[in-house]
Amino acid sequence: MSYQKINLTMLTDFYELTMAGGYFEEGMKNDIATFDMFYRRNPDNGGFSVMAGLEQVIEYLQNLKFTDEDIEFLRSKKIFSEEFLSYLRNFQFSCDVWSVEEGTPIFPGEPVITVRGPIIQAQLIETMILLTINHQSLIATKSNRIVRAADGKAVMEFGSRRAHGYDSAVYGARAAYIGGAAGTACTISERDFGIPALGTMAHSWIQSFDSEYEAFRAYARRYPDNCTLLVDTYDVLSRGIPNAIRTFNDILTPLGFRPKGIRIDSGDITYLSKKARKMLDEAGYSDCQICASNSLDEYIIKDMLRQGAPIDSFGVGERLITASSESVFGGVYKLVSINRNGKEVPKIKISENVGKITNPCFKELYRLYDNESGKAIADVITLFDEVIDDSKPFTIFDPTYTWKKKTVTDFKAVKLRKRIFNKGILSYKSPSIKQIRKNCAEQINTLWDEVRRFENPHTYYVDLSEKLWAEKNRLLSMR
Repeated sequence: MSYQKINLTMLTDFYELTMAGGYFEEGMKNDIATFDMFYRRNPDNGGFSVMAGLEQVIEYLQNLKFTDEDIEFLRSKKIFSEEFLSYLRNFQFSCDVWSVEEGTPIFPGEPVITVRGPIIQAQLIETMILLTINHQSLIATKSNRIVRAADGKAVMEFGSRRAHGYDSAVYGARAAYIGGAAGTACTISERDFGIPALGTMAHSWIQSFDSEYEAFRAYARRYPDNCTLLVDTYDVLSRGIPNAIRTFNDILTPLGFRPKGIRIDSGDITYLSKKARKMLDEAGYSDCQICASNSLDEYIIKDMLRQGAPIDSFGVGERLITASSESVFGGVYKLVSINRNGKEVPKIKISENVGKITNPCFKELYRLYDNESGKAIADVITLFDEVIDDSKPFTIFDPTYTWKKKTVTDFKAVKLRKRIFNKGILSYKSPSIKQIRKNCAEQINTLWDEVRRFENPHTYYVDLSEKLWAEKNRLLSMR
């Protein structure tokens, strides 16, 4: 569900419209083109990324329509013919779309989305596909790194106030939940996506009373069944924790409630949490949890836990919602084939930078799983009509260092992508956000620990089939 209903058809790079106009005037509007979206590098030098944003791409494609205001604006540019503007006025999306499902771990170089249809249409939607998938995949990937660093302790997304605009706050919360966050501080995300909205209390609440104790008492009376007190407004150990314990004794216990927790938002949280835990335990509140916040990320969280910080949950804000350590996902959208008069013509982009050479052709994507361990062995990109027969041994090889080969047996080959649109008609039902989150955790568990580690992860194999490799090399040799 979208939290806002606005027409995003004109959210394109202007060149997509000039290219569309050019295709139209050159008589190419009915040429069938195939575009792939893929990315080249995992954020933070990680071993994998997490796919997110497909549901919003679907909403966008279902609502493509040029309004009268759009047409008038384009007419004012004085570069488009009336025939082309008439085409846009009657625009109807009719492409086929395949995509990896949200929550799936993905790897550089593989086509996570393929769009196939009239070249004007396939070109026009580039910007929205990229900005949607790039943003949410970046945040879902960062969230998952932080969640894994927390080692089973809950992570709450607390970044709305530091997000790069309201779209980033709302959809960032969605992506963070897919990546494994327990919930978000962003209230609208619960209303519209069903993501649990979470929060504790503000420093301003405490400052607005004559004393910290009075502020704690008032809060405990109002929210006795969910009482988490922020204990660092003045001094955690000499005032915050003693006042919290006093409040638990004076208000919560007589009412028949137990405290939910305390939150520490500043200072040396590892040290403070150890002292706070001891004080709470001695006061009879061993069930009172400790939440930590304050500019956390996966590395700080790992260090805190390694040093024995008795923290039960983490509130992570700016470094999650902005993915501050790696601000760009880097997905790209490239033409890989043209079909003219029933003949498929593969296309390739060549660069002096070898990493920017594209994989041509209309393609399919498989993931191979070991039947005994259930772990993912490798991904294989094939021609679209190729079938990997997992009843027979299958040889995979490095597309660059081709002498590096491995023959796999006793495996299962699974197509990673689902058909989303069939000639412009939606043919896919998006899972619930909770199911996407669950699938994400399950799929990441199919990756070996060596791929999941934070430092110098093992490079997961993304190979080309022999037929696709041969076609790519044929095109390279012609240049």
